[in-house]
Amino acid sequence: MEDVLEIYKGTYDATHPLICMDESSKQQIKEVRPPLPASPGSVEKYDTEYERNGVSNVFMFFEPLAGLRHVTVTDQRTAVDWAHQIKRLVDDLYPQAERITLVMEC
Repeated sequence: MEDVLEIYKGTYDATHPLICMDESSKQQIKEVRPPLPASPGSVEKYDTEYERNGVSNVFMFFEPLAGLRHVTVTDQRTAVDWAHQIKRLVDDLYPQAERITLVMEC
């Protein structure tokens, strides 16, 4: 952990960007009943019942020293999907970089 904190102290260099990668699965839901409208003194109310409507995966690249985020939503998360995101990072998002420092959870 200390190694990662030291990396964050660095100065911005476009040819050597610091990129943090995160990913998460998100359940897609569909409301079963329409919400009850707000009334004076009461907020709009939603029922807790819902229908499952699939799962999506969110990949995010964050460049903290530049304040940039790049987000991609996919229908699944396989090793191939992950590899495509890394290729996108190198080839499309940071083609000018001589070296990329990538921080990820293990």
